Amino acid sequence: MKEHHYAVTVNWIGNTGEGTASYTAYQRDFNVEAPGKAPILGSADPAFRGNPERWNPEDMLLASISACHKLWYLHLCAVNSVNVLEYVDYPVGRMLEGDGQRKGHFKDAELRPQVIISSQSDLDLARRLHDDAHHECFIANSVNFPIRCSAVIKHQD
Repeated sequence: MKEHHYAVTVNWIGNTGEGTASYTAYQRDFNVEAPGKAPILGSADPAFRGNPERWNPEDMLLASISACHKLWYLHLCAVNSVNVLEYVDYPVGRMLEGDGQRKGHFKDAELRPQVIISSQSDLDLARRLHDDAHHECFIANSVNFPIRCSAVIKHQD
């Protein structure tokens, strides 16, 4: 089995001078950094005192699920002669803060890609390849909540 390694730096930049002396004494801002890559400006969700102008971990998880699915889908389309011309996804996810038995967690996510394929491409195959992409997606295989895909696929006009 081939193994891949990943490393990033998550640098908290929210010390306003008091550290974490109290819940309201610090900002939740952080930067995600890796050599040779643009930083990702992160914070907590605004519901948890985060900066609404920065990405929060929940946003990043949903984006990771969507991006992984898309990359697998495009690969599978390419090797199965389905010519994708446009692909945009509008994923949504639901997180519960906790129910007494379980701490906060994602309940589910739904991918909602809008896909345009060439008029010569097989529409039924293009639809089926979303299921294959879901089963191949490394991120989908790593989470413990259901992910649905409600793709809309159309031929180019």
